[in-house]
Amino acid sequence: MKKVRAIVSGRVQGVGFRMSTQSKAKQIGVAGYVRNLASGEVEIVAAGEAEPVNELLTWAEMGPPSAVVNDLQVECLADDEEFKGFEIRR
Repeated sequence: MKKVRAIVSGRVQGVGFRMSTQSKAKQIGVAGYVRNLASGEVEIVAAGEAEPVNELLTWAEMGPPSAVVNDLQVECLADDEEFKGFEIRR
């Protein structure tokens, strides 16, 4: 199992990034959440098997067609929180 926290910066708010991230995560079987940050960035916390989590991170480097991703910072987390599905948090 792998758990990561990613901070996505660029034009990533108001472009459907959270909804697209949730859709992609559900499609590939990754749990966790996505939310907008006050800084204008998007935070993704993703947990699951290493390959699908890595696939989500690769997808997040580009995001949906309307987004412009300038940077993606990723850190590994301790697997101390259980997620049921993938949700959009506010």
